[in-house]
Amino acid sequence: MAEEIERKFLVTGEGWRDRVSQRRAIRQFYLAQSDSATVRVRISDGTSARLTVKGRRAGMSRPEYEWDIPVDEAREMEALAAGRVLVKTRHLVRAGDLTWEVDAFEDGLTLAEIELPFEDTPFDRPDWLGREVTDDPSYYNAAMALGGDQASSREVDQ
Repeated sequence: MAEEIERKFLVTGEGWRDRVSQRRAIRQFYLAQSDSATVRVRISDGTSARLTVKGRRAGMSRPEYEWDIPVDEAREMEALAAGRVLVKTRHLVRAGDLTWEVDAFEDGLTLAEIELPFEDTPFDRPDWLGREVTDDPSYYNAAMALGGDQASSREVDQ
């Protein structure tokens, strides 16, 4: 089974900006959500698209399955989106053998995620990270797109 292990943090500093190795524009929307899974489509830089099914989270881990799909079909599927479309710029920041993904959302919220090979993998915590929100469902992309109380409207230094 494919598995995603990640930790998520609010970003409170700007020190990551001069360490960005790559960036891409992302449009992300959800087609379905249930208690057991979410189905999303992500279009990157308008040139590639992926369909993703994510299972229920258990701590910082959850099953995840992804498939490349044609961009024109992804654009058509956007008409079927539930909730709002998330628009963000993803910045990749190398940290040794690991990579931080820093997502700057169009509404001002900035989050950093790090994918780990194992839940207990140690990693350096840069000084530009704020509070960890791994276990706060209001900061999940699905909750921001589909939920009522938007995490993106909160203060980033909470």
